[in-house]
Amino acid sequence: MLATVLHGKGDIRCEEVAEPKILKPTDAIIKLAASCVCGSDLWPYRGLQPVGGPTHMGHEYCGVVVEVGDDVKTVKPGQFVVGSFCISDNTCPHCRFGFPSSCEQREFMSGAQAPYARIPLADGTLVATPEMPSDDLIASLLAVSDVLGTGWYAADAARVQPGSTAVVVGDGAVGLMGVLSAKQMGAEKIIAMSRHKTRQDLALEFGATHIVSERGDEGVARVKELTGGVGAESVLECVGTQEAMTQAMNCARPGGHIGFVGVPHGVQIDGQNLFFAQKSLMGGPAPVRRYLPYLMELVLNREINPGKVFDLEVPLADVAEGYRAMDERRAIKALLRV
Repeated sequence: MLATVLHGKGDIRCEEVAEPKILKPTDAIIKLAASCVCGSDLWPYRGLQPVGGPTHMGHEYCGVVVEVGDDVKTVKPGQFVVGSFCISDNTCPHCRFGFPSSCEQREFMSGAQAPYARIPLADGTLVATPEMPSDDLIASLLAVSDVLGTGWYAADAARVQPGSTAVVVGDGAVGLMGVLSAKQMGAEKIIAMSRHKTRQDLALEFGATHIVSERGDEGVARVKELTGGVGAESVLECVGTQEAMTQAMNCARPGGHIGFVGVPHGVQIDGQNLFFAQKSLMGGPAPVRRYLPYLMELVLNREINPGKVFDLEVPLADVAEGYRAMDERRAIKALLRV
């Protein structure tokens, strides 16, 4: 089958690879309905994250089960399923505590930019829909597997409450999903920090009440102005750079909460500043499996439409264009039709 393989900085190819097979009795094989390029895929694509040779790409997925191992009990061939980018058994102490992304058997999904994928720990990782979804819901169900689940975690970790003020740092796909999530959680004022018109427009559609285009100290000053000089109760950091983290920290009010989900690259936190600022931090890989049933229900009931974050669709054979478009910020998120 044809699948996406990263060979090095900027060298992404769609090439022939072996079809996945059941390797353990807890595995499932799914036929993907669609896949996509994630913002985190751009770190190795840009050469900012090392890869040890040709690497099969893709960790967001949904599709139909075609085969299961002998020990799989909760899903069966013919069912449409969505899974998390973090593989988990959903039974270990960390999973039961609500953090399947720190499962004792955790693996990170790979190889999903392809027509077929092997899903380890299928019982703990996959959630089936009640019936086969219509085609127009596929993009939104795909979003649930990572980008929406991660944006939701950013809002949850930032403790967004009904009537609160939330600031979203980052206008990529995760940041935009953070806006949608804060809206669903009842935030009254949602400040999206963005300099790009198309992303600003989508943020407003998802529920942002204010757009702040300034960055750094000027951006923080504008947020303070919009919050009566106080700062926000909840800040979602959805980038992973030092500038974004500093901005997020400075936008939060004393006693506020920062949910950080951007994969950190070169981020350092001054312990003394954090101590006297009296702000809390929660982040890391999103526990998407915890949220899957609820978020899938919202999508299936057409209460939310996170699939709008995909503003470019290309066939898998043209995956290199999807990477280029996102790298050059010509696209927010590229959907791959397989």
